[in-house]
Amino acid sequence: MAKSGVVEGDPPTVATAKATELKRELQRLVKAILSEDDINVDAIDKTHQTLFALKDLKHNKRSSSFNTPDEFRCPLSKELMRDPVIVATGQTYDRPFIQKWLKAGNRTCPRMQQVLSHTILTPNHLIREMISQWCKVNGIQMPDHSVQYLSDEGLTEADRDLFFSLLEKMSSSTLSDQKVAARELRLLTKKMPSFRALFGESADAIPQLVRPLSRSNSNVLHPNLQEDIITTLLNLSIHDNNKKLVAETPKVIPLLVDALRSGTIETRSNAAAALFTLSALDSNKELIGKSGALKPLIELLDEGNPVAMKDVASALFSLCIIHDNKARAVRDGAVRAILKKIMSNMHVDELLAILAMLSNNQKAIEEMGDLGAVPCLLNIIRETSCARSRENCIAILYTICYCDRTKWKTIRDEEKTYGTISQLAHNGTARAKRKANGILDRLNRAVNLTHTA
Repeated sequence: MAKSGVVEGDPPTVATAKATELKRELQRLVKAILSEDDINVDAIDKTHQTLFALKDLKHNKRSSSFNTPDEFRCPLSKELMRDPVIVATGQTYDRPFIQKWLKAGNRTCPRMQQVLSHTILTPNHLIREMISQWCKVNGIQMPDHSVQYLSDEGLTEADRDLFFSLLEKMSSSTLSDQKVAARELRLLTKKMPSFRALFGESADAIPQLVRPLSRSNSNVLHPNLQEDIITTLLNLSIHDNNKKLVAETPKVIPLLVDALRSGTIETRSNAAAALFTLSALDSNKELIGKSGALKPLIELLDEGNPVAMKDVASALFSLCIIHDNKARAVRDGAVRAILKKIMSNMHVDELLAILAMLSNNQKAIEEMGDLGAVPCLLNIIRETSCARSRENCIAILYTICYCDRTKWKTIRDEEKTYGTISQLAHNGTARAKRKANGILDRLNRAVNLTHTA
């Protein structure tokens, strides 16, 4: 809602000046809309805001002669509330103003100064009805919360009504209703970040969204419906304030894990992308790892479908930042799957980063040695121009060199023939130089010990 800025006690001259200013702004916006060949959506939205600001100005001028009860005023705007909502502390505010407060990053109740346990806003129907009765008694037009005023997030009340209507359809027993609603929610949460935020305001929103998946057998689930719901979850997880809420909503992570194995390739890829986005929080990394998500991610990587590879690699990299998930990934076959793709020259740079992360796991190092990683990594160092990939290769070789003496001969022969390690010690990144020099020192000491013996 556009604030008029007029509160009780504003002098008439101030209100008149504000009205004149708003009218001038309206003229400018209309002129901009009419003068452009294309449709100026931003100007149209601002025109809506200005028109409703004028309407609010007239309403406030009329109601200013009455002694408005304090409980009917928003503590933030000091104006008569049009859409009263209750926050976690039990205090009531006008929706657009408390939303602006929360959007600014505040997580306390403005009046009580207490930390909010959640940011869900619950409509206060009792106060709204009392405001309605008071307006009727005093002959004041009731502020209409259904009017399509724009909030600071760019949402109208009609948008909110549409949101809740679509969620109701997701609970419908009719497949056609669910499909239409899921597709609409997917599109809205993609185009409008403010729609993603709406899911954080209602405790039942995400459970309603995934209900068709949680009560359906995956063998009979409509693939388009599944894809739209999974993609909507991906869109929601992009919103920072939603990451914890989405991941901790019962059934969401298990449904994403199931989607990695079934459905269209877009569904599976978007499920991987959703897990990657959610894993930005360390607490979510642990939650996702314990859910068994790593194995189906590795299986999807092993399939090698180009549509899903990048999302899967991103998810695995993010999840394997924590120690427990590294062990899970190695146990579930990550090393073999990653080396197979690297040797096939698929997403080499991304997969080398994951392999380097896994190289501090003893079992992973043993597998790399058995699967021919050493000659593969040396070959990449010679041929790639990517400094980061060369660095990851030498970091892995450094660990192998220190843990498996049987690979020294291969590395020594490479150095004699191509001088690969020496070149990297001279022109690599700072970290690559350190690792390369460490390997050279190790090899030189071994040669000196052999001569001494």
